[in-house]
Amino acid sequence: MTMSRKNFKRQTREKESTDASYRGGRSRSSDEVAVMETERRGPVIRFDTTRQLTEPSIRRNLMNQTKPKPFSIERKLVMEAYQKVKSNQGSAGIDGLTLKEFENNYKDHLYKLWNRMSSGSYMPPPVQMVEIPKKGGGKRPLGIPTVSDRIAQTVVKMVLEPVLEPIFQEDSYGYRPGKSAIEALTMTRKRCWSHAWVIDLDIRNFFDSIPHELLLKAIKKHTDSKWIVLYITRWLKAPVQDREGNLKHRDKGTPQGGVISPLLANLFLHYCMDEWLKRNFPQYLFERYADDAVIHCITLSEAKEIKEGIRRRFAECGLELHPEKTKIVYCRSSNRTETYPVVQFDFLGYTFRPRKSMNKQGVVFTGFLPAVSTQSKTMMKAKMRSWNMFAITNCEVEDIALEINKVVRGWMNYYGHFYKTELKYVFAHIDRRLAIWAHRKFKRLRGRKVRAIRWVEVLAKREPTLFAHWQLTRPRFG
Repeated sequence: MTMSRKNFKRQTREKESTDASYRGGRSRSSDEVAVMETERRGPVIRFDTTRQLTEPSIRRNLMNQTKPKPFSIERKLVMEAYQKVKSNQGSAGIDGLTLKEFENNYKDHLYKLWNRMSSGSYMPPPVQMVEIPKKGGGKRPLGIPTVSDRIAQTVVKMVLEPVLEPIFQEDSYGYRPGKSAIEALTMTRKRCWSHAWVIDLDIRNFFDSIPHELLLKAIKKHTDSKWIVLYITRWLKAPVQDREGNLKHRDKGTPQGGVISPLLANLFLHYCMDEWLKRNFPQYLFERYADDAVIHCITLSEAKEIKEGIRRRFAECGLELHPEKTKIVYCRSSNRTETYPVVQFDFLGYTFRPRKSMNKQGVVFTGFLPAVSTQSKTMMKAKMRSWNMFAITNCEVEDIALEINKVVRGWMNYYGHFYKTELKYVFAHIDRRLAIWAHRKFKRLRGRKVRAIRWVEVLAKREPTLFAHWQLTRPRFG
């Protein structure tokens, strides 16, 4: 049988395609894959080895792959720092990147941060400066770092804090693990019973006044880690940016709002104040929470001597006592009846002053006791006025309770720790707003404010746990 030339050529190509061993080539069909184990597909990529050796950027990449990092920072530490920042939440910095957006690509962000910190090339971006209202009126500047910068600061804090914690004194309470403001208040109340005089210290613009040179000297005393000193130095010098985009360079101070700032503040005041008092006036007791502090004295002359000594010491350290807010206070009580113009002071949201009290035997006496301060009351009432739920009549009373109870419980736990009955006058504002809401919602109560008040009282009696503050006091409208 005669085979045509066309069929012969087709058959030959088919044989070539399935029998690569005769041609010395690669497998080119699916049937041959089982024998060759792996079928290769796609175009052949050829490398110009000459260019690869002479291209500067590629050479640098090859060197970076083998060259060790200048600083040894574990990736696990960066991840733990990210988890802490994530749990604390917070706003975006000048880059506008929120935590949620950061989380969408967190692995790349964290690797880039780790790589730059380990190589020493991380440069903190400017800090976004905003103003927040102060309890006593006015504005307080607050620095907001970017998410990445907060993570970087947390990394340094996690390494440095265990080194510094053992040197801090017991009477330093602010921003320390295992310490709280309530502990500081408890100790202050106790010592006011045994000491008749208190120096209420107020440092003018403390966070903006810390000298960088003295602070870095204190840091180098406790760590020889070059990367920690390097990045703290850069954070101290990082400029701040206002809302208009203007940059302000700093030669002193550390912005409030930074993760590392409270630890640096504690270290600076440890040497500026705590150790100085221990060395020069060891018999006098104090409580300090960050830059808020009180010192206890036995006599007025001692208080004046220590106040003047503190003023000189702070001047040596680049700080200044506020001339009006720093004062000597007399702890008046039933057992202390001297005449003195200043008999109260504010500390950590509480006002210490003479108050009526009753002992276990039922005897009424005057004690020098803490209770929620007027400034704290004003802050709470301002927060209550911002609750929009009371203006919505198509919601249920349970919705209002769910909205506000978490905040109210927080106030009760802190401001109700001492002399909690003082809070009942603050929470009366909630009951009044609740009565107004009911007056608008229910037709039968419109135009009848007394009935609206009665409606709140009946509700509190029927469901005493509906609103958190009803567990402390019955509804009040006065």
